[in-house]
Amino acid sequence: MRRGVLLAGLMLMTGCATGLPMGGYAVASSFRYRPLTPPAAPKEPLSVAASPARRKQMRPPPPEVDREEVVATARGLVGDKKVRVAGRTWPSDCTGFVEAVYAKVGVSFRGAAVPRDNGVTAIYRYIQAHGRVYESGRPRPGDLVFFRETYDQNRDGRRNDGLTHVGLVDEVEEDGTVVVIHRVRRGVVRYRMNLAKPHLRRDPRTGDVLNDMLRVPGVGQAPVLTGQLFASYGTVLPEPESVARR
Repeated sequence: MRRGVLLAGLMLMTGCATGLPMGGYAVASSFRYRPLTPPAAPKEPLSVAASPARRKQMRPPPPEVDREEVVATARGLVGDKKVRVAGRTWPSDCTGFVEAVYAKVGVSFRGAAVPRDNGVTAIYRYIQAHGRVYESGRPRPGDLVFFRETYDQNRDGRRNDGLTHVGLVDEVEEDGTVVVIHRVRRGVVRYRMNLAKPHLRRDPRTGDVLNDMLRVPGVGQAPVLTGQLFASYGTVLPEPESVARR
């Protein structure tokens, strides 16, 4: 009975409202995550988002979007349990947080979803149609970070759920560790992600956190870290000419 309660509790801690980070890099350091779905691969063809009919349902971002305001709004929510911006309360999950922050500067992700999409995939489609999706390079504050398989969304026991979580880049530290602001079960928090060392919880030399836990482990399994579940970055915010030409 106690085991069943524990398993149920673990399930509730996962998903867009992920659980608390766990200590101990040694447990995860030997774990190599091998997803059953390709990185950044929603179930429906992504070409749907770029079709003329689909584009008509999306409101493009304003010509001038204030990147600094996006970041300031996200930082102002850190520590809050509720997502409340400009007098409006948004859903208390990862997509509600992203939508609230971007709505403050006039960006709406509505209209991008296709049947069976979750909210994370819909945001991904919008950015693919109106911005830039990328998997390498140095992200800029305000860009979004997409993660895959952070929980068993379809409850089939397999890691085949595609994109399931999204956060926002706060800053990039000197060692390349990306600080991500996102909404998890305990509220709006900062997590760290280091794609150069995705399987390490902490730097063995300094003890600094490199990757926080993003997927609660099942019975007999190791926790899965942010760097291991990274899918892609995405942005609709203004960029330097050198980046925009890529």
